[in-house]
Amino acid sequence: MRQFWILGLLLLLGACGSSETPDRVGDYVGGPVPLECAPFARTLSGVQLYGAAGDWWWKVQGRYARSYTPEVGSVLVFAKTSRLHDGHAAVVSRILSRRQILVTQANWVHHRVTEDQPVIDISPGGDWSVVRVWWPPSAQMGMTEYRTMGFIRSTRPMSHDYLAARTPGAIQLALQGY
Repeated sequence: MRQFWILGLLLLLGACGSSETPDRVGDYVGGPVPLECAPFARTLSGVQLYGAAGDWWWKVQGRYARSYTPEVGSVLVFAKTSRLHDGHAAVVSRILSRRQILVTQANWVHHRVTEDQPVIDISPGGDWSVVRVWWPPSAQMGMTEYRTMGFIRSTRPMSHDYLAARTPGAIQLALQGY
């Protein structure tokens, strides 16, 4: 519970004067879009992997570096589970601390793209293997624990501003099948 208060306090304090923290947490980008997470993450991050997001971790085969620490522009890969049948992919948009990041992702909320959505590492070892994710409909941190595989690094350096500017175009390209 203490982690949630700390995250909320950091987000509120940062919004008071820093351009490094988003004005609104987990905002929707555009209107409803029939877009899955994998095509959107591929288009936004440039990580050219295909198929179910939960399989991406095993598909990198020397094409991309993998890590257990976040980097802006990297793809956080969620494991396949009974709740996430195909896994999930989210692009890291900002690093708040060693155990708190923001992501931009599609279809966490059905047919929505969310920008700068908080994710916290709750794994015992701090290796990002178990996370909790902000739930925009309730405007609070979700209580469900999700297993993750780690982060797939993009081949190009990215910044928060670059990702934010690129998000609307990435939605359109992903909808077109790129």
